[in-house]
Amino acid sequence: MVRQAAKETGKQVRLNLAGGTTEVDRGVLDRMAPAFEHLLRNAVVHGIEPTVLREATGKAPVGTIDLRLRQVGNEVQIEVRDDGAGLDLVRIAERARRTGLLTAEARPTEAELAGMIFRSGFTTSEEVTELAGRGVGMDVVRAEVTSLGGRIDTASATGRGTAFQLVLPLTTAVTQVVVLNCDDLIVAVPSNLVERVSRTPVAEVEAAYRDGVMRVGEDTLPFFWMGGLLEHGGRGALEGKTATIVVARSASQRVALHVGQVLGNQEVVVKNLGPQLARLPALSGLSMLPDGQTVLIYNPVALAAIYGAQARDRMLQAEAVAEETAASSSRDMALPLATLVMVVDDSLTVRRVTQRLLQREGYRVQLAKDGLEALELLGSEKPAVVLSDIEMPRMDGFDLLRNLRADARLRDLPVVMITSRIAQRHHDLAMTLGANDYLGKPYDEQALLSLVRGFVDAAHGVGAKGLTESGSDARNH
Repeated sequence: MVRQAAKETGKQVRLNLAGGTTEVDRGVLDRMAPAFEHLLRNAVVHGIEPTVLREATGKAPVGTIDLRLRQVGNEVQIEVRDDGAGLDLVRIAERARRTGLLTAEARPTEAELAGMIFRSGFTTSEEVTELAGRGVGMDVVRAEVTSLGGRIDTASATGRGTAFQLVLPLTTAVTQVVVLNCDDLIVAVPSNLVERVSRTPVAEVEAAYRDGVMRVGEDTLPFFWMGGLLEHGGRGALEGKTATIVVARSASQRVALHVGQVLGNQEVVVKNLGPQLARLPALSGLSMLPDGQTVLIYNPVALAAIYGAQARDRMLQAEAVAEETAASSSRDMALPLATLVMVVDDSLTVRRVTQRLLQREGYRVQLAKDGLEALELLGSEKPAVVLSDIEMPRMDGFDLLRNLRADARLRDLPVVMITSRIAQRHHDLAMTLGANDYLGKPYDEQALLSLVRGFVDAAHGVGAKGLTESGSDARNH
């Protein structure tokens, strides 16, 4: 394309490509290909001067266009730079005044003038050709970059050239990861951090849980349950004769990790974390597995360095609980079950976050993705309180409330609605149908815990003191 444009304009141009081995998501590449072509065509038509003019100004007769790609963290940067005349800001200003984009009295800055080239329909060409003057292109380039969540920056120096840098934050290079299953938690680890995977006798793993270290070859390594580093339980299940151990290495540090299962090595496109997750330590990216499931990519060595102490405490607590459970079983003593709380929400994230919040307070948690599933589960055990969303498939929260209040066994079951519907009419309808309280999303954790504690105390006959106050506080929040 550059060769053709140079031939049609009678110019001599050399195209240099750097970072051509950088791999990006095919979908993004396909969407951005027209933008790349337009930037390169502009560099030939508008940027590089005719050979005679270049020689007259002391430049080499052959113009140069550099196309550079590189990966920086979770971004891919693409730069198109030419050594031409640079943006003609005087001509841009004249054209902008003629087309009404600037008033006669306006005194725009150089940056504002450079930004004019991104205005829809703007061109400095006096005549329309196949290569220039059509008034489309740069606005489309910026629109494509912006639609992908990226940005485009411009730099120009008169007589020395122009550079456009496209930053695409939604995707980085394709990378290899090892996908791990830790009970029902699926995570990924960069393949270059995985030193070895082995099947280890359960007796050795049990000893590692007690000691906090594991012997691997000639070395003694810190030992952790991978899920424990992510606050997913104190220890993993040990079934059969062997367990899966992953040894991870980063620089000179090594750790031994117990995982439920290694699901395999996969090539994935690492997606941008976004501002909410970018600051989380040891989280290096996220991706999408072939089955559509989102998976977070962690550095387990960094996780162990930051959260190792807490994970070890959870391991010790889990060991103590396991020993106490075994001792109780041997004495035929049945421990009372913890209070059950039901969470009904179609969002997996909301269910998991609420579950962990309640489990930290010592509650058992039962999850349902909609009202119909909740009713099925309520047939086996009655919880102390139900926390329900409103907008759900199959059966929403309002219909769930109607069914509960029509059932003699469940009509007194406390129900707290937790929803993004914060309009007064939704609140009033829920209360009319028999809801005990109503919280908006995102909810205040302490307010929710206070409500649950009040309902549980009332169910156990402790008394509902403070229940009304906590409900009022939650509603005010």
